[in-house]
Amino acid sequence: MADDEQGAVWLGRDRHAAKLALFGRNASRGMKCTLRNAWQRSYEWGVMFARMRIWGDDLPRSGPEAMAIDECLLESCEVPLLRIYRWSGEWGSLGYFGEIAAARSAFPGLQWVRRRTGGGVVDHRADWTYTIIDPAGGPLARARGDESYRLIHEALAAALRECGIECRLSAGEGGNDAAACFQNPVRRDLLGADGKKIAGAGQRRTQCGLLHQGSLALGKMPDSGLVENFANRLARDPEFVRLDPPKAMIDGKIAAMYGCDAWTHRR
Repeated sequence: MADDEQGAVWLGRDRHAAKLALFGRNASRGMKCTLRNAWQRSYEWGVMFARMRIWGDDLPRSGPEAMAIDECLLESCEVPLLRIYRWSGEWGSLGYFGEIAAARSAFPGLQWVRRRTGGGVVDHRADWTYTIIDPAGGPLARARGDESYRLIHEALAAALRECGIECRLSAGEGGNDAAACFQNPVRRDLLGADGKKIAGAGQRRTQCGLLHQGSLALGKMPDSGLVENFANRLARDPEFVRLDPPKAMIDGKIAAMYGCDAWTHRR
């Protein structure tokens, strides 16, 4: 569905499309084999998914709203999804196990939201932020954390190289105890030509699937092509869509968790 043909719609639960890209809980053994073969063909084509939806969320979001939307998508999507989004105001995020005092010390003056994923403290004032969701049973959701992290960052690295940006995966050299994500490269992060970290992420697995929340900090972003390159490295048939997650779902998660001091300041 082209953006200029239809208004924004909520495509979280699409039973018909899901048959092409997801092991359903009640799927027959034959359907599971068909889907497994489709994923195998995807790997042979050099991508992770046969199909994937790409949502360029162009409405700037507050920290709690951004996190609530990701959780709504994780709970609802039955087709792999890449979401690229922006932040409204000066926000930072910290991982599930992060210390709020360390976050404030690293970046004074920011507003803070706590993620459900792991990882360090991220300043979102100038980064390129994305989310990948792979529903339960999908290739990334079933993979070990180190492997899914590697596969996603290899796809991102290839997309960046196509934009003329040299980078490589970190072997874990240069790691330290810094709270700030981009000051502490870990294994499978992306490093630029100068050896400094340019991309990191946090992950969480639930019964709904994999939530991967990533951040890219280049200083100067490519003029164009990054989203398309990344999408084509992830999926054989990326489908660009517009989504409109239900406001009641988002507001409920903000009220229950992401907008609450008890959650943000839990550590």
